[in-house]
Amino acid sequence: MTLSLFDQFMSPTLLGMPLVFLALSLPWVLYPKSCKRWVNSRTLTLQTWFINNFVKEIFMPLNMKGHKWALLLTSLLLFLITLNLLGLLPYTFTPTTQLSINMAFAVPIWLATVILGLRNQLTQSLAHLLPEGTPTLLIPILIIIETISLFIRPLALGVRLTANLTAGHLLIQLIAMGANYLFPLMPVVGLSVSALLLLLTLLEVAVAMIQAYVFVLLLSLYLQENI
Repeated sequence: MTLSLFDQFMSPTLLGMPLVFLALSLPWVLYPKSCKRWVNSRTLTLQTWFINNFVKEIFMPLNMKGHKWALLLTSLLLFLITLNLLGLLPYTFTPTTQLSINMAFAVPIWLATVILGLRNQLTQSLAHLLPEGTPTLLIPILIIIETISLFIRPLALGVRLTANLTAGHLLIQLIAMGANYLFPLMPVVGLSVSALLLLLTLLEVAVAMIQAYVFVLLLSLYLQENI
């Protein structure tokens, strides 16, 4: 039976039940919880240091109203990073390669920022649809273009995350198949391809973390526009 390269992106099932819900709930089990001891473990200390630095970097430009979103965006970042990194392990499924799941992350938070802007600063939010000093003839066209660009933001978030992870997984699989075929025929070339595969895997680890950071960073920028 010949398998397609895209079979790795199909949601696994067990007895006809999709296991994507199990994959989505697994990351929260892996993180250590805070304890009442005076001295924390190295893992918990590293986790706290990472969260503090992320919150400081993301929410420094925002005013106090935006700081209420710190828990939500920080949890989303940790969730996406964990899902992306777990998807690089053998025999695993990466939920963030599914556009529907990424859109489910992007659309509600983007919509919440838009509603927040319309509620608190209606005039300024509507002013973004029409740049100042626009000629009269271009006003209807620019309003349409800005409205489309506004509604395409969550789609761009979901497509960016999906495309980067999907491309990386496909490239890793193609190079791994090439190394598997070349080892019996040309061991030296196969070893070189394996070294390239190792470097590509390290690059994909970096991409998995960077894409999660970019996803949350863009959401914070959308929030900054509406508070």
